[in-house]
Amino acid sequence: MRYEIQPNARQEIEREIMRRVRLWIILLAIVCVASGALIGALLVGHPAIAQNDAQIAHAPEALSASFAEIARRVEPAVVNIETVSTLDIAMHDEDEEDEGQNAPPSGNPFLDMFRRRRPTTRGVGSGFIVDPKGYILTNQHVVEGATRIKVQLQTGEKLPGEIIGMDEETDLAVIKINAGRDLPTVRFGNSDEAQVGDWVLAIGSPFGLDQTVTAGIISSKDRQTRGATSFQRFIQTDAAINRGNSGGPLVNMHGEVIGVNSQIATTTGDYNGIGFALPSNMAAFVYHQLVTQGRVRRGYLGVFLESVQREYAQVYGLPEARGAIVTDLSDEPSPASRAGLQSGDVIIEFNGQPIINAQDLINKVASTPVGQTVEIAYLREINGRFERRTASVAVGERPTRNAARTRLTSDEKRTKRPADERPRLGLTVSELTPQIIAERNLRGARGLLITEVEPDSIADEANLAKGWIIQRVNRVPVNTIADFERIVNALKPGDPVVMIVVSYEGGRANQRIIQFTYQ
Repeated sequence: MRYEIQPNARQEIEREIMRRVRLWIILLAIVCVASGALIGALLVGHPAIAQNDAQIAHAPEALSASFAEIARRVEPAVVNIETVSTLDIAMHDEDEEDEGQNAPPSGNPFLDMFRRRRPTTRGVGSGFIVDPKGYILTNQHVVEGATRIKVQLQTGEKLPGEIIGMDEETDLAVIKINAGRDLPTVRFGNSDEAQVGDWVLAIGSPFGLDQTVTAGIISSKDRQTRGATSFQRFIQTDAAINRGNSGGPLVNMHGEVIGVNSQIATTTGDYNGIGFALPSNMAAFVYHQLVTQGRVRRGYLGVFLESVQREYAQVYGLPEARGAIVTDLSDEPSPASRAGLQSGDVIIEFNGQPIINAQDLINKVASTPVGQTVEIAYLREINGRFERRTASVAVGERPTRNAARTRLTSDEKRTKRPADERPRLGLTVSELTPQIIAERNLRGARGLLITEVEPDSIADEANLAKGWIIQRVNRVPVNTIADFERIVNALKPGDPVVMIVVSYEGGRANQRIIQFTYQ
């Protein structure tokens, strides 16, 4: 017997089955999605946390590697600078003092010259090579007044340095060495792009410890220190800067120089956590002028200025606290007075550029070529209201602090070096008279007797000693003061010197060869 389902009943059963199938499919899909989300969280979430931990763990290593790479690239261009300065004080022997300051001359001008012993001081600083031909940027206070300059390279070589130019407004100087080959250099970065919080490295020779690297961050910008000039607005850093770091570079994480380490704020004389570096943009401007002109020429208006501050803007009804107020003009006819500017005018634009404050105007004027004519926009008070006016001004040259200082080009410096700036050997010598030969038992000796060696002099550094006899200088026998004087007077800074000397020890004559550079 067959049981047959009626057509209507069959359709109802099929529809019921399809509803159940669809329900199971939906439930299965929900389960799959939920499971996938859970599994994804398990598979993705934990590794993500592990990855962050790894990044945090490796961050100091990456920073350390960056420091090491920057130091490796920059250090070859950083130099140690040693100076010797002779104080302008005449020292005399006791018997000379008893006779007064004006002791009679000995009759030997060369001997008289070396009888005057002057105390010397030593200094140490840093610098960095900017040009492969040997141009080095450093601080003026590192080399100012130095009678001799020695520059030590990373290779250990010591070479004489020559001052190319100095700028007292920024305390910068350029010196030059001749290595006979191209030298490694560093490049200037854009100090305006540096931000507070950026990592920086200070490289130099604190306490004479050359190639020392310290790290820190930029603490502040545009910082003015006590006694600073209008052109000294520093980058402040907590990278350790000590005595001897002066003139060394402050570099960013690209290995670019963004500052010249110049000052420290201290209560002890050493590092207290605050150092100051002159921004590289200003340093580059000074460097190029010193190299090309031997001095820095800055634009000049001949005005005294104050910045427009909030109070002034409110009282005088200015829309914003911006501009530079002319408080006075220089006594002599100045570019500003010739252009018609007066005390009380507020300069708001210079050569089409808006003026933020007095310092901004000073910087813009100083960087303008001398003699260039520019347009100045200013506000003048007329009947209680400010009127905008313009004037054409021919920019003058800013006088230096020491206007009497004469300018010498590099070639003039080499050929016209003042006599009192010549390097001093620091030797007192005497001819071998029969009396000296008899007293010192120097039978058969020929040459000149060294009777005095000045401390910290060239002779002292060359290890020449009192009592030795100089027989030859640069292959020429020296038996008289005239022989010696003729050779020494012909020496130029940087010339090599070889002396054949004899020392008597235990009745025996020992010949020595002394070699040094006249610098």
